[in-house]
Amino acid sequence: MARGSSSSVRATKWWSFELACLALAAATAVLGVSAAVPFAADLAHCPKSCGGVNISYPYGVGPGCFRPGFEVTCNRSTRPPKLFLGSNDTTTEIVQQYPWGIVQASIVFNIAIRPDGAPGTTYNISWEALGRNLYAEYSNMVMVGCGIEAYMFAATDPGNMLGFCESTCSDMAAMENWAEGRPCSGMGCCSIRFKTSFRLSIIQKEEALPTAVANATVKAFATDHVYFFSTADLLSDTVNESTIGASTVYLRPVITDQPNCRKAKKDKQYACAASSCWDDDDGRSGYTCFCTSQHDDGNPYIVGPGGCSQGYEPSHDKLNCSRTCGNTSIPFPFGLEPECSATAKFQLNCTSSQLLTQRSYVQYQVVNISVEEGLLSVNRTYDPKHFLDNSDLIMEDTDFSELYGIWKWAISNTTCDLAKNQNHTSYACISANSECTNVTDGHVYIGYRCKCSQGYEGNPYIRNGCNDINECLMIPYLCTETCYNREGSYNCTSCPQGTWFDPVQRQCTSSKHRSLVFVVAIGLGSGFGVLALTLSTTILIQQWKRHARKTIRRAYFRRNKGLLLEQLIVSSEKSATQSTKIFSLDDLEMATNDFDSTRIVGCGGHGTVYKGILSDQRVVAIKKSKIVEQSEIDQFINEVAILSQIIHRNVVKLFGCCLESEVPLLVYEFISNGTLYDLLHGDLSARCLLTWDDRTRVALEAANALAYLHSAASIPIFHRDVKSANILLNDSFTAKVSDFGASRSISIDETHVVTIVQGTFGYLDPEYYHTGQLNEKSDVYSFGVILVELLTRKKPIFLNCFGEKQNLSHCFLQTLPDKTTAQMLDPQVFEEADEREIDEMASLAEMCLKLRGEERPTMREVELRLQLLRGKVTKKNQQDLHVDKETEPLLLSEANANSCTQHIELGKISSPTTRESTRCYTMEKELVSWSDLPR
Repeated sequence: MARGSSSSVRATKWWSFELACLALAAATAVLGVSAAVPFAADLAHCPKSCGGVNISYPYGVGPGCFRPGFEVTCNRSTRPPKLFLGSNDTTTEIVQQYPWGIVQASIVFNIAIRPDGAPGTTYNISWEALGRNLYAEYSNMVMVGCGIEAYMFAATDPGNMLGFCESTCSDMAAMENWAEGRPCSGMGCCSIRFKTSFRLSIIQKEEALPTAVANATVKAFATDHVYFFSTADLLSDTVNESTIGASTVYLRPVITDQPNCRKAKKDKQYACAASSCWDDDDGRSGYTCFCTSQHDDGNPYIVGPGGCSQGYEPSHDKLNCSRTCGNTSIPFPFGLEPECSATAKFQLNCTSSQLLTQRSYVQYQVVNISVEEGLLSVNRTYDPKHFLDNSDLIMEDTDFSELYGIWKWAISNTTCDLAKNQNHTSYACISANSECTNVTDGHVYIGYRCKCSQGYEGNPYIRNGCNDINECLMIPYLCTETCYNREGSYNCTSCPQGTWFDPVQRQCTSSKHRSLVFVVAIGLGSGFGVLALTLSTTILIQQWKRHARKTIRRAYFRRNKGLLLEQLIVSSEKSATQSTKIFSLDDLEMATNDFDSTRIVGCGGHGTVYKGILSDQRVVAIKKSKIVEQSEIDQFINEVAILSQIIHRNVVKLFGCCLESEVPLLVYEFISNGTLYDLLHGDLSARCLLTWDDRTRVALEAANALAYLHSAASIPIFHRDVKSANILLNDSFTAKVSDFGASRSISIDETHVVTIVQGTFGYLDPEYYHTGQLNEKSDVYSFGVILVELLTRKKPIFLNCFGEKQNLSHCFLQTLPDKTTAQMLDPQVFEEADEREIDEMASLAEMCLKLRGEERPTMREVELRLQLLRGKVTKKNQQDLHVDKETEPLLLSEANANSCTQHIELGKISSPTTRESTRCYTMEKELVSWSDLPR
């Protein structure tokens, strides 16, 4: 299409063209099928060809036959019929389509230049590649004409010029001698390279043309090879088969509803069927589907006949294949050699006793393969010597929702019914007593895998791999009567009359025989015989119980993902002394005297803490959590892995865990001096053991630990339950942050996480309470409450003089505007700290207690403020010590002077802090003096 216009009219028509494109896209979405992968049977009614050109999905003619954005039109008014791109486009003719989605198309424009056209007349043409779904590779737009200038712009960005060229015909002889039969050089033709949709403006320039070419039209066409200029093409009226109509380009489809394969696989509109996915790497946002095998000519966008072949080879399970790598077993369909794995995607690599696989050029270490559950446990590795330079060794039909952890895998991205009926030779479930099951991740379908039928166990991918389970030997015993094992099942049968079931022997025993034995045992009266029988029975029962207990503990160990944690520990690069230890339940029972109640040192919202002494004489704290759901076990393993990496002098060290009990146990270092809460709020009538110097140091150490968790740890961690009861103090009053039962770890690129609100009233961040969004500022608010506790020695929720419950932080903030904070302060703080130090601590607490999290400082900023305060307190203490040494002779000379006046006079020589600490005031006077202090 071509037209002449002024610039203003041309701009208006460009906007009209944009609206027409939007309307075309909307109509395509309505008439197309769902973007989900269709079955071949769903497309049986669709036309398969047009004028000798094959039509295959995602392209299609008519409703329900094409993926949105890939509609084509068959023009049956011509002979033979012609296939065009889109619903209203007669410019782009498809001359051939390949099953894998690439089309060969002819893009031609014929423009009649007006002989009387004034210089500057503009002819606008455009080409739309179905929105953003087609991509032309290595293509040129050739303009054959005289006296023209061509400007190409991006269709989606009119200000982005893609190229420019001009063509002249002023010298006919030079054109025939130097341009004929040669690539475009600006005489008679010119070309511009393009890749996707464009807008082309051809401007007629002022030029004296020879008579022979004065009325020549302009022909514009796309080609993917070099065009050699011909004067006959210049003089022809239009572009057709007899001239240059055979020039074509190849257009590659790009699925643009998701930016890449990883996100597309989680979407129900994922386009790839039993095929692989490849991210578009040509600067466009989208992906392309292709069959995994390089010799497979199937359609990667449909499921069923005509789609990609499965290529699964169950016969590759050979006896001479290596089935181990280090400590990891390799069951079929996985293997280390091509002839030992079912397909190339199941081929792994064993390097330095490490089992490796690769996905999108990223290397992973495989630590466990489960054929029963269809799971692959992996760790990411960055060691260049382990990198596999083989793009075939890539697991594609998997759930890659995480970069490391546990992956789901499937045989291929097809359904069980199709896998059974389409090709019996490539069906994977070949073992007797096996069955097929579909693998999904939420609403996203991944493919199918095999499992042994109920009552059987083993490998369903090999012949006779599923074997019967003898339920009668299982512990705990499944029957309260006689058990009979059957193929794939079992029966429980009552004992005959006159007999009873012996649970130890697991058989029916005669009641008469039992009575006879009992009478004979009594009748013999031989203590030796009775004793021997009793001892033997006791030993047998104890051995049986011990065996049963070990079996149950092993079952709990497997259920609590102990094998996975062991693999993670073995694969860790840490030394043995630094890595987390998995304790046995016997060790912890011995350390706590069978969890005796006298060993309990604390009870919290997340469990009970026991004091224990290990065999190496280490004193530890053992946390026994409350009953947890099975779904929380994976999170527990992740928390153990996170906490074991935290090495900080002010964070309680995690020594290890125990997974042999119903509820997993955590083993921490034991802190002997109790909690900060106990020291502050224990006996309020007595002087607190924590001096002002100790309080500032404890605050700094706790802030240092929280700042480390927020920013310096390998994975940011939010504590979520910061309070004085969770700050432990050792013998030297060094602070240790503890109790990570409510903690949450987040990715480095996240700023907050939405959770169920947890915490302790009085410390709970109001913003977190109302929004449920946990971030690092939530811990800052709780830390601000602790600062107020250190200043006032009051509980977060305390009773006022009227017996009413008051919120400490609220009351503290109310006293700041009217400068009545002194009424709340601990008298000991007044004695030991000067006014500036108290002001700095109160100001920092006020900043931490801001209602809006964005107005609060970070824990790193809080730590820096406390470091400055700590430095001032230390410097003042050193000066006070120097003054005390100077006044010591005076004190000795007046040893017999005990009056209050003498003490006051002595205080005049000392520092202001000493003066405050030696006053002989009554409590009433002291309270009055506090109210007079300027704040």
